[in-house]
Amino acid sequence: MIDLGYWSVFLGAAIVLNISPGPDLIYILSRTIANGRRIGIASSLGVCSGAFVHVVAAAAGISAILMTSAVAFMVVKYIGGAYLIYLGIQALRSSGASFDAARVSKKPVTAWRAYKQGVMIDVLNPKVAIFFMAFLPQFVRADAGPVALQLILLGLAVNIIAVIIECSIVLLAARTTTFFRNSSRLSKWLDRVLGTVLVALGVRLALSERVAT
Repeated sequence: MIDLGYWSVFLGAAIVLNISPGPDLIYILSRTIANGRRIGIASSLGVCSGAFVHVVAAAAGISAILMTSAVAFMVVKYIGGAYLIYLGIQALRSSGASFDAARVSKKPVTAWRAYKQGVMIDVLNPKVAIFFMAFLPQFVRADAGPVALQLILLGLAVNIIAVIIECSIVLLAARTTTFFRNSSRLSKWLDRVLGTVLVALGVRLALSERVAT
């Protein structure tokens, strides 16, 4: 028999967490505004794939290392921050071609590249690992089977909800920003905005503190 109370609480929490503005959503929106619906969806799928890596790590207990080791947390967050800043600097140095529809064939931003960047951004964020390690165990039940399997299934559910919510936001954002992407005058400014957002996210990650245990 399905426990409606249990699933209502879990799904409600997952929805609230996924609609709350955060680095992942900001990155996905930035990519959508810059490059359109296809790249935005690829970025969302990449971010969620990276998050699922953390789910598997949490199920295996690996995330506990990041939660308890200040050195491990510091190494991962600096690598992740440096990667975001690198992507931001690339965008800041761009001539605007990545957002100019008339020149996109000269400098394409492929869905595969956006997907890989999304994966790396989430995998290299230690706070995502700690989040899943703290959030998912709250919904583990003693009578529902192996703990590791429960964690993976719960994490998968969170990521499916994330894909639905993020792709909906991507579709809405893409419909409202077509003009900006097709305007050669504004293409450079879109590059600058994306670069600034990525650098800011990188700095924010690098300066983040480990959750106290």
